Amino acid sequence: MIQFKIKPFHELTTDELYALLQLRSEVFVVEQNCVYQDIDGKDQKAIHILGYSDGVLVACSRLFKPKDYFEFSSIGRVIVKESHRDKKFGHELMRVSIDAITSLFQETKITISAQLYLQKFYESHGFFVVGESYLEDDIPHIEMKKVG
Repeated sequence: MIQFKIKPFHELTTDELYALLQLRSEVFVVEQNCVYQDIDGKDQKAIHILGYSDGVLVACSRLFKPKDYFEFSSIGRVIVKESHRDKKFGHELMRVSIDAITSLFQETKITISAQLYLQKFYESHGFFVVGESYLEDDIPHIEMKKVG
């Protein structure tokens, strides 16, 4: 079971922010062996989706209004802790993220910069590929959109 909190940056507690940054570092830096600047100055504009299982942060994403990151609304920094990936929390996280964009921003058009190996996962949530793959922090990515 997973429970979600939806919060703008300024409402995150220091413990929530610490857990969020720790999880992102665990997955994007350590697990994926990718040295990059995760703290990118964009969190302050984002709405953060925090997913907890038994009181532990195991999933998160961040959402942006149109034009704050891409032309359309966007979802990024989508993570599920490795130990919880067999529970399908990623699908729940995407449903909550998409629903939050619809309710908070009254938007149904979404752009993501997805890691290429997750293309099928995002297609299962209604996203389609736009353009060619590209390297972002030495990891193959693809731009994807959802328009309704």
